[in-house]
Amino acid sequence: MIKIFKAYNPVNVLWLAVLLFVLRIGYTVHVPDKLEFTFVESFARLLIPIAYEYVFTPALNMMLAGILVLAQAVLLNYLVNHFNLLSKPSFLPALMYVTLTALFTPFMVLSAPLICNFLVIWMLFKLFSFYKSEDAKSTAYDLGMIVAVGSLIYFPFIFLFLAIWIALLIFKPFNWREWISCILGYITVFFFLAVLYYLNGRLGRFYDIWAPLGSKFPNSIHIRYLDYLVLIPVIIIIGLYFVKLQQNFLKSYVHVRKSFQLLFVMFLITGLSFYIKSVFNINHFLLCAVPAAVFCSYYFINATTKWFYESLYLLLLISIIYLQFNTF
Repeated sequence: MIKIFKAYNPVNVLWLAVLLFVLRIGYTVHVPDKLEFTFVESFARLLIPIAYEYVFTPALNMMLAGILVLAQAVLLNYLVNHFNLLSKPSFLPALMYVTLTALFTPFMVLSAPLICNFLVIWMLFKLFSFYKSEDAKSTAYDLGMIVAVGSLIYFPFIFLFLAIWIALLIFKPFNWREWISCILGYITVFFFLAVLYYLNGRLGRFYDIWAPLGSKFPNSIHIRYLDYLVLIPVIIIIGLYFVKLQQNFLKSYVHVRKSFQLLFVMFLITGLSFYIKSVFNINHFLLCAVPAAVFCSYYFINATTKWFYESLYLLLLISIIYLQFNTF
């Protein structure tokens, strides 16, 4: 399987579609009668004043989610190849993204984090372009607006604002105008939301939007550990990625090194930002799938022992499918 996707062959898009269907076939057996889809946060419902949560049947919901995942996989693959992050073109980023977005059943349906992954990929295109841009003020402004739109859809997305400033530190010398530009971009979107609140006589409640930012990071999370056994192969792959990255780090181009530093920062930010949601939901970690897919791809593109890396990926596939049918 890995050998097929190491080649940059457009036919692999068809194999991706087949794999996407296979990885989700187990969930169709246990799919609920109703699947809720919340497109925006409650404070942004004024933007969409209609009931839409249950407008899609479970089958249509899963089909649309699969289409979005496939589109995101192709976009991510283009991003990685465009910036030459893996040193040679392949379809491994798309393969790993399709695989990682099937780790848990909540990943397989329409959700706000899934929608936001389009914004994550869009942000990465702009963030990686900082390296060669002389004046990044307009790009920083656009990024601020992207984060604001993402916050309307899924509020923890607000923490990716930090990724803009960290990217400016990594890729460019300090310029306070660029740092201010992204703030102005963010304010622009929420200014129009404030106007909408004012016109509806709810301006006093506008300030409640930011209340979750004061939430304390939880000391513990109540989860069923058996449900997360599927993460064992992923942890092994990412661990091997760090080994390979350390071996090749100084051999890589400066832009590639800086890009992987930024991806790691975004992985941490997206992973740790779950706590401001009052109810813990595993689908939050879909936001981690984009950088994680690049990490896994880096390992597989540099792995040399075929029987080992093919077996490791096969173990991951079997784990995903098996745990869909066995919920313990």
